[in-house]
Amino acid sequence: MNRRSFTAISLLAILTLLLTACSSAATPTQAPAQPTQPPAAPAATQPPAAPANTQAPAAPAATQAPAAGAPETINFVSDSDTNITDWISNKIAPAFEAKFPQYKVKVTIVRGIGNGDADIADRAYAALQSNADPQVDVIEFDATTKPNLIQAGLWETMDTSTVPNAKNLLKGIQTSTSSMPYRGSQVLLAYDSTKVKESEVPHTFADLITWIKAHPGQFVYCRPDKGGSGGNFVDRAIYEVTGKDPSIFNAGTPDPKVVAQFPKAWDLLRSIHSAIYDNGAYPAGNTQVLTLLQNGSVSMAPAWSDQSLQALANGVLPDTIKLAQLTDLPFPGGATMLSVPKNSRHLAGALAFVNYMLSSEGQISVVKDVGGFPAVDWSTLPADLQQQYTSVIAKSVPVWPGGQWDAIRNKGWYDNVATNIKQGS
Repeated sequence: MNRRSFTAISLLAILTLLLTACSSAATPTQAPAQPTQPPAAPAATQPPAAPANTQAPAAPAATQAPAAGAPETINFVSDSDTNITDWISNKIAPAFEAKFPQYKVKVTIVRGIGNGDADIADRAYAALQSNADPQVDVIEFDATTKPNLIQAGLWETMDTSTVPNAKNLLKGIQTSTSSMPYRGSQVLLAYDSTKVKESEVPHTFADLITWIKAHPGQFVYCRPDKGGSGGNFVDRAIYEVTGKDPSIFNAGTPDPKVVAQFPKAWDLLRSIHSAIYDNGAYPAGNTQVLTLLQNGSVSMAPAWSDQSLQALANGVLPDTIKLAQLTDLPFPGGATMLSVPKNSRHLAGALAFVNYMLSSEGQISVVKDVGGFPAVDWSTLPADLQQQYTSVIAKSVPVWPGGQWDAIRNKGWYDNVATNIKQGS
């Protein structure tokens, strides 16, 4: 309200004071700070977008910098375990910000809240439909788990044109241009070096089957529906009898011609059933398998790379436990993905962050700080790091498609291999 000078009439002066007081009382108070976890509706603290920003920006190169000024906030959302979100918050974000001071990373954790990242993806799609701010720029999310959102055009395409460091990706690790893999995990062969000589360690699946039969009770794997290490062991047996060609296993409806060959895998696994620990006792999880290896109950087992490397680093597993990988066709594995909504209000920064995660600096941190496997080819990393992991380095990572394939695999395994265990028990 404009203030004016009044001189003689006291009544007008009183009215002016009253009007001024009323105007002050109508001014809203400052909105409360935005909560740590994202609300279902757009946060009240976000100012309305300027008209120029109501359209989603065109896809910029990952190295494009924003206009000069205050750092641009990149909203990163994850529902991963604490070790990963702590790593992103305390290691990756500061390192990225030091390299790109024009950006600041805000990490929001949705672990244990509703459907986690899947809900954030749905919210981003709702924002796309209403041309609103999705309030997220990078989601630790595999877009292929919600094909309808890919079809709806939610995700920014990520390939070497938008994420230059994608040129170094491991062969076969990226399953869709709607998501970018940034850290991997692969099943390895863990063994007790005090009981198994290095010269006796199997390096093909056929040799592993032979070793298991020759050492009854000394090998174990978990039920395929209870842990990924066991699931990928069974998957590798299926690959073995179907020509060692993972490319014939495509996401979606399983190929009946491929499924028709599964009985050969059941026969192969049934042939080692009695040689499995405790006469065919299959633990109900990855951790239980490592416990049997740690306490000396078994000498060899399949194990997740990140879980076993961290267990070794933390002293949970003794340093006499060694790791190896098959050389004919590696055990399957998988990757954790990053997805970027194309309606991100900070698209250039989001792509710069994804590109940084695939840089040598980002990938070295994946290996050293969280015990993960790189998403890029090992040859792009320092020679001394390659030397430390020479026994487990693989040029490719077979990826099992999951979904309906899992259901068929699990039922077949219980019906034909572990007939002593009821599925679901």
